[in-house]
Amino acid sequence: QAQLVESGGGSVQAGGSLRLSCAASRYKFNTAYIGWFRQAPGKEREGVAAIYISRAMAYYADSVKGRFTISQDNARDTLYLDMNSLKPEDTAMYYCAATSTVGGSWSQVGTYNYWGQGTQVTVSS
Repeated sequence: QAQLVESGGGSVQAGGSLRLSCAASRYKFNTAYIGWFRQAPGKEREGVAAIYISRAMAYYADSVKGRFTISQDNARDTLYLDMNSLKPEDTAMYYCAATSTVGGSWSQVGTYNYWGQGTQVTVSS
């Protein structure tokens, strides 16, 4: 059973930056999607960014394009999310997610079968 552990969340002021990390164990970054989702109170979980590993393609939600960057370190089995120019609307619990099967849409919750426990990001105005 793969395990994903997020870290790096915290509280920042608007315009600030954070780097989230997702350490994977018993999961190899060699297939399908691995990415980040977020969920704000009272809202549905939404896809933020993902990498389709075998194609080395990155995908981003429109709301974070140009501000967030997803990357991976295969040697350390770690996924990162660099978040810049943070806005109060970025406040949410951020989750790392991965799938071991091919297919599905990167931004759909149902595509992923492994989830981390989440790390909180709070952006104040």
